[in-house]
Amino acid sequence: MKSLRLATTGTLLLILPLLVFAQSQGTAEQYAEAGQSALAAGDYRSAQTNFEALVKLEPGIAEVHATLAVIYYRQREYDQAVRSIHTAQKLKPGLPKLDSLLGMSLAEMGRFKEALPGLEKGFKQSADLEVKRMCGLQLLRAYAGLNRDPDAVVTALALNKAFPSDPEILYHTGRIYGNYAYIVMEKLHNEAPDSIWMLQAQGEADESEKDYEGAIAAFNHVLVLDPSRPGIHYRLGRIYLKRFQDAQKAEDREAAAREFHAELAVDPGHGNAAYELANIQADAGNLTEARAGYEQVITRFPDFEEALVGLGGVLLQDQKPKDALPPLQHATQVNPTNEVAWYRLAMAERGAGDSAATQQAMAKYQELRKARAKSEPRPPSSDEVTPQQLGPDAQP
Repeated sequence: MKSLRLATTGTLLLILPLLVFAQSQGTAEQYAEAGQSALAAGDYRSAQTNFEALVKLEPGIAEVHATLAVIYYRQREYDQAVRSIHTAQKLKPGLPKLDSLLGMSLAEMGRFKEALPGLEKGFKQSADLEVKRMCGLQLLRAYAGLNRDPDAVVTALALNKAFPSDPEILYHTGRIYGNYAYIVMEKLHNEAPDSIWMLQAQGEADESEKDYEGAIAAFNHVLVLDPSRPGIHYRLGRIYLKRFQDAQKAEDREAAAREFHAELAVDPGHGNAAYELANIQADAGNLTEARAGYEQVITRFPDFEEALVGLGGVLLQDQKPKDALPPLQHATQVNPTNEVAWYRLAMAERGAGDSAATQQAMAKYQELRKARAKSEPRPPSSDEVTPQQLGPDAQP
């Protein structure tokens, strides 16, 4: 956990010259100036020496104790920080930021229950973003240490909202989410080890690890217990498709098609299953059947992005570029970042004879392609449909 930054100490230090110099001259003034100079230079050991000498000369000034507490915190001397904070609070109860600093110091000492009031106040009420940030991070530690996992998750969500791009926060909140998911799954296992929900969780875990045999067994076990359970045949079909992509065995694609048909028998409105069947027809070169499948999906779900792109693709293959324009134009409106849609739109515009629209669509495709090359690919969810892809003959 990062220590408190100098921005947090500034309010305290700016008060010192007025208070000290009004009461003392000579040695006290020298200690104050030397201590503040050392703090500004990041020399905390020297700052500590000077402020410890100053506090002996001016034991009744709360700001001196408070500044010394900040120095102790920076030096990881948390027990001394706590003592100095308590002294400062007795001398001046309203001194700002000390509740937060006390909470952070206690958290560093593992005294999480005592730390909570100061941390919660700093995180929820402080207008200082750095104080809010540090209190939030320490709250994650405190809640986790007290086994208050739901509170840790709520705090993690609030931290991510307040600091969406902070790498340290992303790291710690990611660990909180992962730990909580593990705890919930363990509870599911303990409470209902033979339930359908546990089998689904096992199947999803096996699928994520590419243990396709284990996933198929788990999902088939679900169907033994509940033959009409929605979504399971679709999951099985997706697994067979993934295995087909790895090994290129025709029987896997055939098994995927059977599962998608079975899903539609359970749930006729399952658009993803209908889309996957249309995709399989398109891959097999059955353009008429693929077109009918995509159009059926789009009739029910007009903004189904991948189905729109797929329909545009089979119409292009069938030498009908003008017919391909409406679904591809719609797809680029639904998702302006779909580079496959823009590429196929460029090909459709070319086939329709509109050179200006062709150049515009191709320029957008190339812009998206370059941007993708510079960014990390997003891992697909196991629940997503198979995305449309460009063939190896696509222009760069």
